[in-house]
Amino acid sequence: MISQFRRFADSWIARIFFIIMAVAFVGWGISGDLFRLMGPPRWVAKVGGQTIEIPAFQGEFQRAMNQATRNLPSGQEATADLRRRVGMQTLQRMVAQAAVGLELNKLHINTPDDAVVRVVQSMPAFQKDGKFSKNLFDAVLRNNGYSEPRFLEMMRADIARNQLLGTISAGVQAPDVLVKPLYESEFEKRSADMAVFPLSAAPEPATPDQKALQRWYDNHPDFYATPEYRRIKVIELSPQSLAPEITVSDEELRAAYNERRSQFVKAPRRSVQVISAPDQAKAKALADKWRGGAGWAAMQQAAQADGAAAIAEDNAARVQFPDPDLAQAVFSAPADTVTGPIKGQLGWFVVNVTAIQPGSETSFEQAKDTLKAQVVAAKAADLMYDRANKIDDLLGNGTRLDQLPGNLGLKAAAGTLDKQGTTPQGEPAPIPGPKELKKAIIAAAFQAQPGDQPQLTEVQTPSTGGSAYYALQVDSITPPGEKPFDAVKDKVAEDWKQDQRRRVEDKAATAMMVAVQGGKSFSDAATVAGVTPKLSPLVTRDDISEVPPELQRVMFGLKKGEATMVETPDSFVVAQLVEIKQPDPAADKARYEQVRAAVNQSLANDMEAVFVDAVRQRANPQVNRKTFESVVQP
Repeated sequence: MISQFRRFADSWIARIFFIIMAVAFVGWGISGDLFRLMGPPRWVAKVGGQTIEIPAFQGEFQRAMNQATRNLPSGQEATADLRRRVGMQTLQRMVAQAAVGLELNKLHINTPDDAVVRVVQSMPAFQKDGKFSKNLFDAVLRNNGYSEPRFLEMMRADIARNQLLGTISAGVQAPDVLVKPLYESEFEKRSADMAVFPLSAAPEPATPDQKALQRWYDNHPDFYATPEYRRIKVIELSPQSLAPEITVSDEELRAAYNERRSQFVKAPRRSVQVISAPDQAKAKALADKWRGGAGWAAMQQAAQADGAAAIAEDNAARVQFPDPDLAQAVFSAPADTVTGPIKGQLGWFVVNVTAIQPGSETSFEQAKDTLKAQVVAAKAADLMYDRANKIDDLLGNGTRLDQLPGNLGLKAAAGTLDKQGTTPQGEPAPIPGPKELKKAIIAAAFQAQPGDQPQLTEVQTPSTGGSAYYALQVDSITPPGEKPFDAVKDKVAEDWKQDQRRRVEDKAATAMMVAVQGGKSFSDAATVAGVTPKLSPLVTRDDISEVPPELQRVMFGLKKGEATMVETPDSFVVAQLVEIKQPDPAADKARYEQVRAAVNQSLANDMEAVFVDAVRQRANPQVNRKTFESVVQP
């Protein structure tokens, strides 16, 4: 039997059989991997050999969508265009982060664990009563869909990226040829002769006949239409609505004051220009040149030529200066005076203080009300999320607004309003909460329909430094309509008369402007027109003054001596530009340096963006459009 089996095993039929069996066993073992490799790709993008996998992209995309749809009206779904736009923004951000990450690896830039811990524990979002709260940390991460390891890894990468990008932009200095035109545009002042033709000065028009009034009514239907009104019920949940439930002891306030002393004790600060030279002789030569009238840009070039360094610090505290002798000199020197040379531990210094901000201290008693509001808001914010979960559950189970328990700290309101938030009586609707919440409620009221189940919606409220929740229901809708002529006849008559007054004053003002443009002096033309001219104060583009804003916008496009005419809600104004006063950077160093700082920041942002785009292109990213679409458009 055995010999027969051996002969069979040596035959070609047996060999084929065993080969088939071997392939089958191997196939069973690797089929999962084989089918996975042969199946559709699981990556959304490839960046320099690395892949952005579907789960990672899904998580970031969902968080971005939650943010983008947070203020959508209740029940409104995100459009396909919005989903695609948010998805592309998310993917571009992840691709850029991956490309910069490759660059960090090449440069061997790493973030140590203790640096990550310090940054995370100092973030205000994770602090309670001025201290890091692990419970709050866990809650915030959970609410935003992050695991702790994932979040810490993201923070580690962010710190490293900021270190690299900060190094790239650290040396940015905007030249005067770029700063000066912006400074002059911002702070240039102008004044003009003005002649005002108020509508109230026009003679009283004759009483119009019925035909004229009817024609006016027919030609201005929008003037006499009624808007769509909606009657709504709304509830608000916010730190402010919960505040009456919160009690705070004096001991808690005293502890909060000690923890937040930096809010109430402000150290003196100074803006200063510093030149650091390697020896006394070079420091003295540079100081003499500076005292001789050289500007800061010239001194920066001179310092560089002599092997010195020129650094500007804006609004700096004493601790920001590494050399104690330099710090002492900066905080002892008078403003706008070149001081030095000064011998320090790190070299020789010449300084020029450009701005001084004295320190201040607010006592506990003075700060008590502010502290109480802060502590109450912090406690109420913690309580708010717990209450929001309860309310969300109740509404999800079909509970109506008027059936919610009265012990949840809610504020409720009901009434009728139009799309501007105005009642039929012309008053602002008494909607509770901060302005951002009111705006969201008004928008949601005109998206919801009667019978829709209320949904709890969160709204960010920057004006209060936090967020708030609302839910609303629409009880009824009054469609827009047109007020009948007889009901608004008196209003029609007054509108017609006001239009006649406007025509009279328009004609008079136009005649004066034509006379001035024809060469007549402004005062003579005003005398002929029967109005008294007035010289406006010197104003910048953004000054709030007695110059009508309609004229102020036009003034900065006029040439000296040029005349113009503008219409305001209650008058016509004829004006002629009289004076253009250019600002002097030498006499206004502080504001000039503020403009320079803003330009420096803009240039730094541009440099960082160019660098990120360059490393992204070098990484040659590839996007799998099919997989991308499957995520953003399920």
